[in-house]
Amino acid sequence: MLYELARPFLFHIDPETAHGLALPSFKLFHRLGLAGLPGRAIAGRRVQAMGLDFPNPVGLAAGLDKDGEFIDALAAFGFGFIEVGTVTPRPQPGNPRPRMFRIVEREAIINRMGFNSAGVERLVENVRRARYDGILGINIGKNFDTPNERAADDYLACLERVYPLASYITVNISSPNTRGLRELQKGNELAVLLGHLAKARDRLARQLS
Repeated sequence: MLYELARPFLFHIDPETAHGLALPSFKLFHRLGLAGLPGRAIAGRRVQAMGLDFPNPVGLAAGLDKDGEFIDALAAFGFGFIEVGTVTPRPQPGNPRPRMFRIVEREAIINRMGFNSAGVERLVENVRRARYDGILGINIGKNFDTPNERAADDYLACLERVYPLASYITVNISSPNTRGLRELQKGNELAVLLGHLAKARDRLARQLS
């Protein structure tokens, strides 16, 4: 009902502006006790996967809350997990606007944001401030101006900072909106990158054990 009331206004403005207005409204829903209503329909349907116990199978993918600013408000909607990011080591603005487009007849959105991020330090601050104690995924990427031959440095920098805070970490090498990113999937590139990350993960796990 709330969406039906807000939809005409939101669809009269630029999609990215609407996105920016909608996210803070979740905090209001949270304060009014309205955010938890959708989650009641899926409560109790637990799922176990990858060594994690999810309270229900419906999660929130990365891309909505890129900097982890709205974790508690989003958690109140009843998601089985929340994934924030993609986060980059250094702040970057992403691609020039316009970069988000509606296809109304398909009920779809085209996203060409390009890893707009306040940087990993800001995300870490936001995650530490959040009270959410459920399953939190953190999606990591590289800065647009980091050459692919040094991409591992960016992913490792993010991994080092977010590892103690995340239930799982997603390595984003699939976005079509960062030039050359998907080249990391080809040949031996992926094996080398994941090898570096696996060694760092194992070291961090030993330090925290």
